Amino acid sequence: MKFVRFALAASTVALMLPAPASAGGFALSEMGAASVGNAHAGGAAAAEDLSTIYFNPAGLTRLSGRQFMVSGSGIRPSATFENRGSFSAAGPLSGGNGGDAGSWAVVPALYYAMDISPDLRFGLGVQVPFGLTTEYDAGWVGRYQALKSDLITVDINPALAYRLSDTVSIGGGVSAQYINVELSRAIDFGSICVGSAGLPTCSAIGFLPQAKDGSATVKGNDWGYGFNLGALFSPDARMRFGIAYRSKVTHELSGSANFTKPAGLPAPIAASPTFANTGARADLDLPDSLSVSGYADLDAKWSVMADVTWMHWSRFKELRIRFDSGAPDSVTPEEWRNTYRVAAAVNYRYNDMWKLRAGLAYDQSPVEGQFRTPRIPDNNRRWLALGAQYKPSRQDTWDFGYAHLFVSDSSINKSEPPVGGTLVGDYNNDVNILSVQYSRAF
Repeated sequence: MKFVRFALAASTVALMLPAPASAGGFALSEMGAASVGNAHAGGAAAAEDLSTIYFNPAGLTRLSGRQFMVSGSGIRPSATFENRGSFSAAGPLSGGNGGDAGSWAVVPALYYAMDISPDLRFGLGVQVPFGLTTEYDAGWVGRYQALKSDLITVDINPALAYRLSDTVSIGGGVSAQYINVELSRAIDFGSICVGSAGLPTCSAIGFLPQAKDGSATVKGNDWGYGFNLGALFSPDARMRFGIAYRSKVTHELSGSANFTKPAGLPAPIAASPTFANTGARADLDLPDSLSVSGYADLDAKWSVMADVTWMHWSRFKELRIRFDSGAPDSVTPEEWRNTYRVAAAVNYRYNDMWKLRAGLAYDQSPVEGQFRTPRIPDNNRRWLALGAQYKPSRQDTWDFGYAHLFVSDSSINKSEPPVGGTLVGDYNNDVNILSVQYSRAF
């Protein structure tokens, strides 16, 4: 019960923190510092600590007794934009480049496991599997498409693992996942036209004499449910292979849409239901994934591991927000593609107290160029990771990980009619991750 209360408290803390994406799209992989130090290679096969509850629950059978683990990852994405001639129907768009849209955030993870019988183990994990924060300066040139985009999930994941034989184990778990989303953008009321029927074509009277910015903020949350399954195969004591599947989680978000309007607007615009505060709803399917991993001890000092992970991002076709006021839906085409992530790593066991780690990975982005938006200016990533483990006693273990993500430069040419304008420019992105983890065996 103490762990359950602690886990719920940690979930509350996680919801108060911005969550920057560190994997392709807005996925997060920071379930433990040891995994970060290996660039997440071998996740479904390594099974060296309690993060296996997330990566492959079958791996719990490699551990024994009561164990507790807590991990925290500081993630610092950077996303800087350079304008290349953004414009609207009224002419060139004014404003700066938006500053750095990324910022530091902490992503926590908590785990507990215990034996039920010699061959059956129970585990409980609390993780943050998806998250995103981009926030631009208020007066930037792309403000009519995005100001702040914040998404965070917290996943509560109990799991069971059973050893079928000396060579085969299976595992599975369920997930209760909370999601909270906030999206905001500026509205250029200076380009909205007025006519007797409300908001017809600009031919009625033309544009207002000067730009008048307001804003729209949409918030929503939901609980969704899913599951994860895994199997671990150990043909001998020095080698093992794992396969793991995490299901999609469907969210039906509900919340509110709130608008700020500048003073002095014509009455038809000020009173229009299009800009009235109202309830709002949106559907979001978070992707399922499949991982295949391998691990091998080459000798008493060296071990190697590899991983291939597929994510079903093509479920994300569009971002559609529906308004209870009856205003037209806000629709942003996304058309994301399925992705692969490949990783390889090596560990060196210096002595009984110290282990060193290194890893490389290539992480494909689900975002294709013609659908790139300032909310997620994503591109392919290459990982370089280093880590270390310090074990001062048989019961206590500390792990540390660092990764730098080289994100390919990307361009954007995104139109959002009628009032979003066309954003044209280039992005320069990268990500740094620092992780620390503590494990205790009782």
